[in-house]
Amino acid sequence: MSHASGAGSGAVQSGGHPRGLSTLFFTEMWERFSYYGMRALLVLFMTDVVANGGLGMTVVTATAIYGLYTFAVYAVALPGGWIADRVTGQRQAVLIGGIIIAVGHLTLAIPTVAAFYIGLVLIVLGTGLLKPNVSAIVADLYPEGGARRDAGFSIFYMGINVGALAGPLVCGTLGERVNWHLGFSAAGVGMILGVAQYVWGWRHMGDAGLLRHRDGDDRGRALRSFWWGTGLVVALVLAVTWLQGAGLLAFSILDVAQGTGVTITALVVLYFTYIFMFGRLSPEERGRVAVIPVLFVAAAVFWSGFEQAGSSMNLFAEGLTDRMAFGFEVPTTWLQSVNPLFIILLAPVVGALWVRLGSKNPSIPAKFTYGLLLLGLGFLVLAWGATFTTAGARVSPMWLIVTYFFHTVGELCLSPVGLSSITKLSPKRLVGQMMGIWFMAAALGNLLAGLVAGLVESLAVPQLFGAVGLTVIGGAVVMLLASGPVRRLAGDVR
Repeated sequence: MSHASGAGSGAVQSGGHPRGLSTLFFTEMWERFSYYGMRALLVLFMTDVVANGGLGMTVVTATAIYGLYTFAVYAVALPGGWIADRVTGQRQAVLIGGIIIAVGHLTLAIPTVAAFYIGLVLIVLGTGLLKPNVSAIVADLYPEGGARRDAGFSIFYMGINVGALAGPLVCGTLGERVNWHLGFSAAGVGMILGVAQYVWGWRHMGDAGLLRHRDGDDRGRALRSFWWGTGLVVALVLAVTWLQGAGLLAFSILDVAQGTGVTITALVVLYFTYIFMFGRLSPEERGRVAVIPVLFVAAAVFWSGFEQAGSSMNLFAEGLTDRMAFGFEVPTTWLQSVNPLFIILLAPVVGALWVRLGSKNPSIPAKFTYGLLLLGLGFLVLAWGATFTTAGARVSPMWLIVTYFFHTVGELCLSPVGLSSITKLSPKRLVGQMMGIWFMAAALGNLLAGLVAGLVESLAVPQLFGAVGLTVIGGAVVMLLASGPVRRLAGDVR
């Protein structure tokens, strides 16, 4: 153990990394434990009959709520980052967010419909404060950047997947086998542990994540903007609720989800139109920025399929999979841990492959094409397996496991590559905005995933998975055809 201090961390280092990294590792691990643990239960809980403690919802309603929830978790990262930059600093934002998440999960443990919705809203708000800002603090621990920061992020991302692996095993087992609300409580306890160790490790982070110097007037203006914005949102929600209660406005959860998708798509189109018309881009910047909408669409298509894991694929695991092994029925939610397990095992392999290829390393559009193709092939495998579920027959969980293998390799081709590509393609002055756009692609994909999953009730399962698979493969073909122009627009960015 050395005792050197980094300029940003001010902390004793261990193994060449700031001690603050271990604090952030476990903070994110417990946050992902709570998120994926609860997510594995969400659709199952909503569709279970009331007599078993569920909400008795139709699949269409439950998956629409699931889509809106997972959409919001990503979408609120934008205001969460703004609040941290201008009002609280990342360090305080993570603490406040963690506390709100814990309260949200514990609210879900209260067996009432009102508590269910309040709990979801609290988790969304808390995640918006914690998720983008904990990553920003990791970067702050390495002010010198370079390979050491990359290695630090690799360790940090391992914490994400350890939490995602453990959450469904613990929370899922308690929720499915004992009581739904006990599973939600376990997620809350996990987040409490995350907050406790975050506070304990606060001293190891030096000045990383603290609010940068802003004068009192500047912070005051930001606070006023925050409260005005919050007030307008609350007023709008109350007004719409009152209008619907009075019978003057009628809409369903499905209508809200569909309307949100259309609105977000329109806003993204308007944003890029504005950037190209008034963004004062140089010819080189214009070419690079033109690549980002292409990656946005490809990523949204990818996540709309990939995020079926928590909805339609979860329902398939529950109702059409034979989970008996050695006289023990494996809980449905355990299959949600297959993807993070594959990530832990395969991420080093895929990363090493890109390095080994050197100058032959595939281009950005090529990797996106591989990601979409593998995702589509995974769904075709599952569609094939689903053809054997006629007349109430159940199939081996290996169909799902093989599908998750294809999906994981596809994720490793597209997700980290996309994240890195956006930072390289964006003009320095627009990096923050473009990263927000990248997260909006994930948010839109999650919303679409929920809407697509709702078709389980109207389409035969093989048809649904087959349609998703062919659509995604169609996206891969379009990406392949666009590869040449995209490479030329990207210039020397690979």
